[in-house]
Amino acid sequence: MTEFPSTLLTGYDNFMSGRYSGERERYRALAENGQKPHTLVIACCDSRAAPEIIFDSGPGELFVIRNVANLVPPYEPDGQFHATSAALEYAVQVLKIRDIVVMGHGRCGGIQAALDPMDEPLSPGDFIGKWMGMLRSTAEQIPKVDILTQAERQTALERVSIRNSLANLRTFPCVRILEEKGRLRLHGAWFDISTGELWIMDTKTGDFIRPAS
Repeated sequence: MTEFPSTLLTGYDNFMSGRYSGERERYRALAENGQKPHTLVIACCDSRAAPEIIFDSGPGELFVIRNVANLVPPYEPDGQFHATSAALEYAVQVLKIRDIVVMGHGRCGGIQAALDPMDEPLSPGDFIGKWMGMLRSTAEQIPKVDILTQAERQTALERVSIRNSLANLRTFPCVRILEEKGRLRLHGAWFDISTGELWIMDTKTGDFIRPAS
């Protein structure tokens, strides 16, 4: 049998003697009563941008969907396999979450690949190229001009992609209807890994601003 990663076993031991020990009753209540998270966070798979850590949330507080580049596909009930759409539907219709946050982050590898596919091929296998293809037309709108650095272009696409995912969220009837009734709110956020800064999207203008401390 393949040896289980020792770093994970050490982490588990620390978890059991630390956080779990201090929140044992909370975990038992969650096991008996089920989860009732208040917010769905759609985030990137990037190991540097974990929502539970960034928002300092406890067990049962966030329902998290993570995929490459924190993308939301449009509503496509075509009978194929749609993991992100299935999790979204479960969060909205079963868990009845009140807020959805699409959270991007700086230095996203998926966004970089979508922005400059010639420098970094989009498809090393059968799936990633098609997935990132959702951003192809959006990436083409980011101008390649000398006045913008590569980092500025990437930040621009990371944030435009968040607005694009929010638009795709509204193609889901269960999301659109609940939002129109005031029972569901949509938000955008962008996290800078290098500085720890969190930028929130203004729902009226689409601009990203630093929240007041």
